[in-house]
Amino acid sequence: MRQGVRIGVDVGSVRIGVARSDPQGLLATPVETVPRGRGDLARIVELAAEYEAMEVIVGLPAHLSGAEGAAAKAARTFAAALARRSGLPVRLYDERLTTVTAEQALRSGGSYGKGRGKARRKVVDQAAATVLLQGALDAERLTGRPPGADVRDGS
Repeated sequence: MRQGVRIGVDVGSVRIGVARSDPQGLLATPVETVPRGRGDLARIVELAAEYEAMEVIVGLPAHLSGAEGAAAKAARTFAAALARRSGLPVRLYDERLTTVTAEQALRSGGSYGKGRGKARRKVVDQAAATVLLQGALDAERLTGRPPGADVRDGS
């Protein structure tokens, strides 16, 4: 298992959930929700620098069938721009069902009922980023290989 902090990013059309791992790459925790639009890349680059991240994992929202739609295309575009801007390795990792899993975890933990509307959605976005990143960390631990595909070369 590679050592170093990873940043997990769940890109939505309105908000971006952000999570980070511990330096050992074992546990993902929520960080913040970044509004999508002007300044979003800069904020994520800032967070990566603040946490001294070794790489960024961006969720790739494929359909359950594995096919990719508009959201996956947008995530690929965002990941490529983030890689150029940050200079860090950026990997795309399958995020199917992360939001559903995050909502279920929040409900079972009693956190989902707190807040309304936007406040609740921000918590869900951060939780989805955390589920995404934890999945990537677990996959690396199981396989011994970095998770997903590097946006620079597809590996």
